[in-house]
Amino acid sequence: MSTSLPRILLTGFDPFGGEPINPSWEAVRALHGKRIGGHRVVARKLPTEFAASLRLLQAAMREVKPAIVLGVGQAGGRPQLSLERVAINLQDARIPDNAGAQPVDEPVIADGPAAYFSTLPIKAMLEALLLAGLPAEISHSAGTYVCNHIAYAMLHLASKRRGVRAGFIHIPYLPTQAARRRGAASMAQAEVERGLRIALLAAVATTIDRKLRGGSIA
Repeated sequence: MSTSLPRILLTGFDPFGGEPINPSWEAVRALHGKRIGGHRVVARKLPTEFAASLRLLQAAMREVKPAIVLGVGQAGGRPQLSLERVAINLQDARIPDNAGAQPVDEPVIADGPAAYFSTLPIKAMLEALLLAGLPAEISHSAGTYVCNHIAYAMLHLASKRRGVRAGFIHIPYLPTQAARRRGAASMAQAEVERGLRIALLAAVATTIDRKLRGGSIA
């Protein structure tokens, strides 16, 4: 892998909640080593564990020294790619993580701010995805489980590094997962991979985000 190109750190998770597969890692690992917008993608798998995921993320950011960090996670039930606008400093786990931990009303970072907004151009990314015919939205909640935990941690760590931008995307189930759940939405892995490429290209190309409607009423 070339060392001369700026890096994109792209992370996905291992399976959780009884699932045999996690679509986030399947899509992320397919992009490892690819060149997108003059940047080289470095993929890392994080465990669906509060403590261990943070340690591995910290190590990956030290090693990779990325210009852009994008976390990807599974949001079963959502029908579109969800660009997360905000991550909150809260862990409130409905189910235990893969290590058996189930924090309730605990901060991600003890002395961190209440929330961080994505520093990626999510409106430009949304526009690019929609123009490509991919279902996508701006989401205003990354939940309070390990995805939000990592989204917050990414933004916190990026805030300490000059010029590093970070954000998080939730993706739907794969069709093989949705097949076991009547009426569940899904998205093919190839489409998720295409969406990640498109979103990253827009992130690389855009320094000042677009002013586009992306809010919600409820």
